Amino acid sequence: MKVLACLLALSLLAGSARAEAPAASSANTAIVSVGKLEKDSYDWEQRHAAILATKDKINPELVFIGDSITHFWADPSHGNRGADAMKDLCAGRAMLNLGFGWDRTQNVLYRIENGELDGLHPKFVVIHIGTNNLAGTNNLAGTKNARENTPAEIAEAITLIVDRVEAKCPEAKIVLMAVFPRGEKPTDPKRAKIAAINEIIAKLARPRLTYLDITNKLTNPDGTISKEVMADRLHPTSQGYAIWAEALKPLLAK
Repeated sequence: MKVLACLLALSLLAGSARAEAPAASSANTAIVSVGKLEKDSYDWEQRHAAILATKDKINPELVFIGDSITHFWADPSHGNRGADAMKDLCAGRAMLNLGFGWDRTQNVLYRIENGELDGLHPKFVVIHIGTNNLAGTNNLAGTKNARENTPAEIAEAITLIVDRVEAKCPEAKIVLMAVFPRGEKPTDPKRAKIAAINEIIAKLARPRLTYLDITNKLTNPDGTISKEVMADRLHPTSQGYAIWAEALKPLLAK
């Protein structure tokens, strides 16, 4: 009986310990490659198919990878707001814009794994991604790949994207952009998260990688973002794209 009592006591203690133990952290969804997540009018699949059909004909020297911030460099549906800056930056060199609206890191991973860089030999690849991972999507509630990610998770995913780009385009020089600031004021909650992401990815050290942070060029001295640079405090205006292009010029001229 004493043995049974001891066993019962140990069982109860074990159960108590399991109940008090912290739950295991969920997997990093930012590194799980996936296609379109948002249910909206943006024809993500059509854009991906168009890229696959035209990329080899373009044979780009410059490749830009990212979300809508990259897409809007020269998107007619949004006024071609960055077209002049892009034309000046490319200076006649063939360019491939792999910016997709709403994209998160996991979408970029999917696109790379599904052919968008295959067979290309660019001299430079510019990467700017991660800001959309700072929010969950309301359109696909419950979809594990569309929850909000932590700065550490996003930084891990950006690192993985760099790895994938290096594997697909080993001769290319990579310019990794710090995630752009967003929100009008420096007290915006997302600013601290962005700073945490950038602090991690700034430490990436690769032979052919350059890290570029233009936060101070996109913000005023007091840390605010003007409508002239980012009208919605997220996407650059023509002036914002000109600032970005000017910062990239010396790096893409090498």
